[in-house]
Amino acid sequence: MIGKAKSISHGINDIRYITGESRNKKHPERIFHVGDNLLPPGLDATGIWDSMRLTLEKSKRVKNSVIRIEVSPAPEHTKDFTIDDWQRLWDDFTDEFDNIELLDKNGKTYSPKTNLKGSKGTVWLHLESKSGIPHLHGAFCRIDERGNINNDHDIHLRAQRAAERVALKRGWTTAAEVRETNIGQVNRDCMETLQSMKSWSWDEYAAILRSKGYDIWELHDNRKILRGYVLKKGNARYKASELGRGRNLMATKLESTWKKLHQARQIPKNTPTAKLVITVIAKPSASRHSYTSYKPDTVSYGLNIQGKDFRFYIPEEAAEVFNDEFDYRKTVNHKELTDMAVGLFVGLMDTPAVPSSGGGGSNDENLWGRKKDEDDCEWARRCARMAARCMGRKPKLGYRR
Repeated sequence: MIGKAKSISHGINDIRYITGESRNKKHPERIFHVGDNLLPPGLDATGIWDSMRLTLEKSKRVKNSVIRIEVSPAPEHTKDFTIDDWQRLWDDFTDEFDNIELLDKNGKTYSPKTNLKGSKGTVWLHLESKSGIPHLHGAFCRIDERGNINNDHDIHLRAQRAAERVALKRGWTTAAEVRETNIGQVNRDCMETLQSMKSWSWDEYAAILRSKGYDIWELHDNRKILRGYVLKKGNARYKASELGRGRNLMATKLESTWKKLHQARQIPKNTPTAKLVITVIAKPSASRHSYTSYKPDTVSYGLNIQGKDFRFYIPEEAAEVFNDEFDYRKTVNHKELTDMAVGLFVGLMDTPAVPSSGGGGSNDENLWGRKKDEDDCEWARRCARMAARCMGRKPKLGYRR
């Protein structure tokens, strides 16, 4: 289930769209009224907007006067829904939405709870014109009936979290899980496309992906140079910066990624990459840190160790540490180093048998293990140093470290 929210200034246009009165809505017969909140019955779009304006004019003026919300559950979960079922789903969503308080890293509130339940609003069910997939649209007054402003700071995060909570309570697949499953396929499609190309060409890359069912939005600068792109499939959108490992599918890195895939040099299968003994624990070690399930601000990372597949969700800041430490542009064995560092970070690998260098290591590396209250970044850096010490860093020609 996916939840989206944004505060907007063009409230009347949005209300006309969701009620089917807009000229831009080609199939008003696929729109159904679900319910209103604190509004007189039977109002059209103009009537709804006029009622909201009465509230807005009595209170402090705000630039973005309407909160636009979209809720999209998976079709298989709602195939037998009646309008009453959709109303209950919306009520569940707004209960969670209003109950969320966003805190900063110090635990201080920076976005207090909202009060959609106490604000004028309208909710409508839309069926997509081609697929028939249903989703809810809501438009709510930014000022509640007590004259308080509904906070819109990071309102998109509030909507995402509300959708996650509803999905978990109902036993549905969460948006993060769906996206995580899909993004793996998107990565594979992009890499397979690059591998299939005999020469580098953005036009060929884009054409092959379109043949696989993707829409591509190209982002150019004022000199018409390609600076980025977004892949779209169905309702899902994937920025190039979210794809690949080390962001190697970004527009500025695509050609070098293609070159790397087509390098003639091959490493014999039986050639050891390092004199290293790794002990794999049957299950990640139990501790106050768990990386086996998705949490906000984490990224997925897959490992294959001794023929076994593992999936972990590591903090984004730890992933950035590994990307910086083992930059694929500078390091030949960046993949092997990152795999080992991640394995150490999540507790999948036991203390490695480090080849003796004669000079000994630093105290923190000899006394291996995560220290009490050590944050994710520092722990990630130590894991990266240990991986480099064990396996050896192989710089690419022309780079020195």
